[in-house]
Amino acid sequence: MIAIPALPRRYHAASIWALYVIGLCPAAWYFYQAATGGLGFNPVKTFEHVIGIWALRFIIATLAITPLRDLAGINWVRYRRALGLIAFYYVVIHFAVYLLLDLQLNFAAVGGDIVKRPYITIGFACLLMLIPLAVTSNNWSIRRFGQGWIKLHRLIYLIAAGGALHYVLAVKSVTLVPFIHVALIALLLAYRAVRKPLMDRKRARRNLSAPARAR
Repeated sequence: MIAIPALPRRYHAASIWALYVIGLCPAAWYFYQAATGGLGFNPVKTFEHVIGIWALRFIIATLAITPLRDLAGINWVRYRRALGLIAFYYVVIHFAVYLLLDLQLNFAAVGGDIVKRPYITIGFACLLMLIPLAVTSNNWSIRRFGQGWIKLHRLIYLIAAGGALHYVLAVKSVTLVPFIHVALIALLLAYRAVRKPLMDRKRARRNLSAPARAR
């Protein structure tokens, strides 16, 4: 296990707010770059693209919380909600750039793209699925919906797969950067399939070793 010093509880809330600030810094930086001509000859498309990549990165970070705790003993569960919401904000920004700056509020063109272009169809579906997850990312919803909340938030697995496919179809090739993102999502989703037997085996080993330690 990796030994990481535990953050004192009194700093938990501040560290979560710090994560929101740090997490949104890339968006602010690329917005500044786009506004000042730092994103090349097509700043709108470049801005739209990099924001989409950051959305996928935060989805990856959200999915990584559970295996980090299970396999490495790193308990960052308190940050999972913030990471998921930051991913949602990036998806909204990504779509807003496409709608406002790329197509300039041409809703007919947006509708045509959603119908005719598969990667936009998939991306828009992911955005729609993310909305109920973002709206219910609060303690009241967890208490109110119980097991239904858990089932609803399993949509993140479908969203992650859809986001990866959206990315590959958008770039039309799988070079190193897309491959790394897609491979990480594939590994994190595959882990969910083996998590239960893996954790059962881990608990069984721990239970067998407990009497030995007691002697």
